[in-house]
Amino acid sequence: MGLRHSPLLFIFITVFVDLLGYGMVIPLLPFYVTRQSGGAAVAGALGSLYALMQLLSGPVLGALSDAYGRRPVLLVCLLGTACAYLLLGLANSLTMIFVAVMVDGITGGNLTTAQAYIADVTAPEARTRGLGLVGAAFGLGLMTGPALGGLLSLYGLWAPAFVACAIALSNVLFGLFVLSESLPPERRTAAPTWPRLNSVAQLIGLFRLAPIRVLMVTLFTLNLAFAGLQTNFPLYSHARFGWDAVRNGIFFAYVGVCAVLIQGVLLGRLQPRFGEARLVVSGLALMAIGLAGLAVAPWDWTLYPIVGLVALGTGLSIPSLTSLISRRVAASEQGRVMGGTQALLSLTMILGPTMAGLSFERVGTSAPYWLGGLLAAAALLIAHLALRQTHPLTEARSCE
Repeated sequence: MGLRHSPLLFIFITVFVDLLGYGMVIPLLPFYVTRQSGGAAVAGALGSLYALMQLLSGPVLGALSDAYGRRPVLLVCLLGTACAYLLLGLANSLTMIFVAVMVDGITGGNLTTAQAYIADVTAPEARTRGLGLVGAAFGLGLMTGPALGGLLSLYGLWAPAFVACAIALSNVLFGLFVLSESLPPERRTAAPTWPRLNSVAQLIGLFRLAPIRVLMVTLFTLNLAFAGLQTNFPLYSHARFGWDAVRNGIFFAYVGVCAVLIQGVLLGRLQPRFGEARLVVSGLALMAIGLAGLAVAPWDWTLYPIVGLVALGTGLSIPSLTSLISRRVAASEQGRVMGGTQALLSLTMILGPTMAGLSFERVGTSAPYWLGGLLAAAALLIAHLALRQTHPLTEARSCE
C-alpha cells in the first residue's frame, strides 16, 4: 500500500509531530513564567487555563468537524498551535504568555479530530488498534519532545518555542498536501447551531445518550484516577526517594517507551483475541493495582515495574473504552462525541492535579496514589457491571 493510501500513517505522523512540539515546550513553561517574574501559582494557573480552554473548545471543534470535515478543522488547529508557540517565543510579558496558552488550548483539538478521523477510516473491529496508534504517537512525541526541548534551551528559551512553531507549520504543510478528507459530504451533519456549539450543554448531552452514558462515566473516573500522576509524581519521587529533575526526566522517557510499545504493538495483537470489553476491565484492574502499589513502593527501583503496570493498564483501557464509545454512536456524530471525550479529559486535567496536590500536602505523600487506586477500582466496578449487562464480555469468543 502506497503512502497516499495509508491514512493511519498520516494520522500517526500528524499526532507525533504535534506532540513532539508540545513535549518540547510544556515542560519549560515554568521557566518562561519565571523569566517574566511569575511564580509557581502562575505556572499552575496556566496549566488550568489550558485545560479549561480545551474543555470549552473540544465539543465545538468536534461538531464543526462533523459538519465541515476533519481535514479543515485539523489544519486550523495545527495552525493555531504554531501561532501559540510563536507568541510564546516572542513573549516579553506574562500577558503574552497567557494569550499564547489560551490560543493553544482553544485550537488544541488535534487529538479529538484525529480520533474522529480514525473512526471514519477504520472498520469497527479495527478501531481499537487505530486509536492505539494515536496513543503510541502521543507517547513517542512526549518521550522525545522534552529531551529535544531541553537541549534547545541551552541556546535560550526562545529556541524550543521557535523550533516547535516550525514543526507545527511543517505539520500544516503535511496536512495540506498529503492528508485527504475522511468524512464524505453525504455523511456530514448540517451546520451546527448554537446548542451544538455550547460546550457545557454538549458535554451534559453526551451523558444523556443511553448507549454511552455509563461508558462516559467510566472514562471520566479512570482519567480522574490518572490525571494527577504526571504533575504529582516528581514531588512524590523527590519526597520519598530524593529524585532530582534528571532522574524524573529519565523516568518519564521510560513511561513514553512503555506507551509506544503497549499502544503501538501490544494492543493491536490483544484486541482481536480478547475484545475491547475484556481489555477495558483488565486494564482498569491493572491500573488500580499499580496506583495502590505506588503508595507502598519500598525502594525507588520498584517504581519502574509498578508504573509499567499503570502504563499497561491505561494503554489497554483508554483506547478500548474510546473505541467502545465510538462504536455505539452514528458515523455523523463521531466528531461531536470525540470532542466530548476530549472535553471530559480536560475536565479531569483541571480536577485531578488539584485533588492530587491537596491530598499530597494535607494527608501525606502516598495519599494521591491511594485515591487514584480507589478511583480506578470504582471505574472497574462500573465498567464490569455495565459491559456484562450489554454482553460485550463474550465478544472475544466470537473472534476466536
